[in-house]
Amino acid sequence: MAYDVARIRSEFPSLESGWAQFDGPGGTQTPRSVGEAVASVLTGPLSNRGSLGVSERLAEEAVHGFRLAMADLVNGHPRGIVHGRSATQLAYDFSRHLAKEWAPGDEVVVTRLDHDSNVRPWVQAAERAGATVRWADFDPETGELPVEAVTSVLGERTRLVAITAASNLIGTMPDIPAIAAAAHATRALVYVDGVHYTAHELPDIGALGADFFTCSPYKFLGPHFGVLVAAPELLETISPDKLEPSTDVVPERFEFGTLPYELLAGGTAAVDALAGLSDDPDAASSRRARLVASYAALHEHEARLRTRIEAGLAELSGVTVRSRAARRTPTLLMTFEHHEAAEVSKRLAAQRVLAPSSNFYALEASRRLGLGDAGGLRVGLAPYNDEDDVERLLDGISAALA
Repeated sequence: MAYDVARIRSEFPSLESGWAQFDGPGGTQTPRSVGEAVASVLTGPLSNRGSLGVSERLAEEAVHGFRLAMADLVNGHPRGIVHGRSATQLAYDFSRHLAKEWAPGDEVVVTRLDHDSNVRPWVQAAERAGATVRWADFDPETGELPVEAVTSVLGERTRLVAITAASNLIGTMPDIPAIAAAAHATRALVYVDGVHYTAHELPDIGALGADFFTCSPYKFLGPHFGVLVAAPELLETISPDKLEPSTDVVPERFEFGTLPYELLAGGTAAVDALAGLSDDPDAASSRRARLVASYAALHEHEARLRTRIEAGLAELSGVTVRSRAARRTPTLLMTFEHHEAAEVSKRLAAQRVLAPSSNFYALEASRRLGLGDAGGLRVGLAPYNDEDDVERLLDGISAALA
């Protein structure tokens, strides 16, 4: 697959700063096309949705375009696309919606691999309902969360399994289809955090077996908001608390208040930017087909860079890489024998290389790895990273350790 990283980098004005950006898992840089889409809608004409005037029609088109783009991205249905302020907010919203039907004796499964946004909302909702929380653990040595770790805590009273499709801390990608199949055998729902996953793997919610799937466009070149995807038929069975005059139509019944039309337009532009990463796709083909080709090219590019980083780190003494799962994203968490991760991060920043140090809200995972709340230094690749970025990173870590 053709992947012209120089062409891709030219579309990101922020890269003119000279920084090598390795904080993709925390939020990617934004291409010019996304900023232009946001500005175009925001500066109007723009008003609330309707069909009478151009300002109303443009708002309507922004919402419709957003739902179509996100449906193409996840291979879902436009009526199953729910906007939220963030994936965290959506998890809290849906934990409250779903917990209305929970009772004492019911069980909820969460994992120690997940970002806290896919742990705490469910734990707190279970506590309010009197339900029991079951924990699925991962192996800190291998980074793997085997299917058996989840199936061993499933039972007849399991109501929901909340699990990440990819760890934002160490990149591990569990076998979601197998886990979902096991959960569905107990008639439990499966809520998949795809925030980190979607930046590197093209989602297909049907193939994954996810009843609910969340992602955040700012992790894949877009603006800051969250998206939840589910089958429209499933959403029809859920009754949220809402304002009396607001619509009961799906998915709007879950979207409280006026939508940020300009951000939705930016989300659509981000999906289009992803679909244009590869130079191979036929411009006349469907957006989903272009996404398939672009993600395939992205895989090759990121795998090549990750291999170089791992080889460079292996040559340095005192570096422990915690990202070890067989299937994982190009995200590396590392700690250092004689240096605090935060110290190395600061020394990299002095060289205009951004690789932050934290637990990155994957608190349970950080503690399970024996890193406490401090976590480690995380290096995450994004579509615009190139070989020069990688060499600057490796030289910076080597200098920091020296």
